[in-house]
Amino acid sequence: MSANDKSMHGVFIRFRVMAVIAGVMSLLLWFVDLPVVYLIDNPSLKDQVSWIPYVHGYTYPFYVLTAIHLAAKKRWSVPRMIGLILAGTLPVASFIAERRLAQSMATK
Repeated sequence: MSANDKSMHGVFIRFRVMAVIAGVMSLLLWFVDLPVVYLIDNPSLKDQVSWIPYVHGYTYPFYVLTAIHLAAKKRWSVPRMIGLILAGTLPVASFIAERRLAQSMATK
C-alpha cells in the first residue's frame, strides 16, 4: 500500500466515523429532541434531552470538514461535494452516503 493509499484510507475512515456520528445525532435531534421540545409538555424530559442539539451542533461541522477533505482528496466536483455535505443534514442520509462510498471504494 503506497503512502497515498494509506492517506486516502485514513481520510475515508474519518469520514465513515463522522458520517455515523452525524447520522446518529441527526436521528436523536429529529426524533427525540424536537418531539420532546415541541410536542410533549414535560420540563423534566426536556432537561434530559437538552444536550442533544449542542452535541449535534458540534459534530456536524466536523462531518462537513471530513466530507470536504474526502472530496478534495478524491478530486470530486463541487456539486458532488455539496451533495455529500448535505447528506449530513437529513436523518439516515449520511448512513446511505457512507454505505455507498464504502461499496464504491471496495470495488476499486
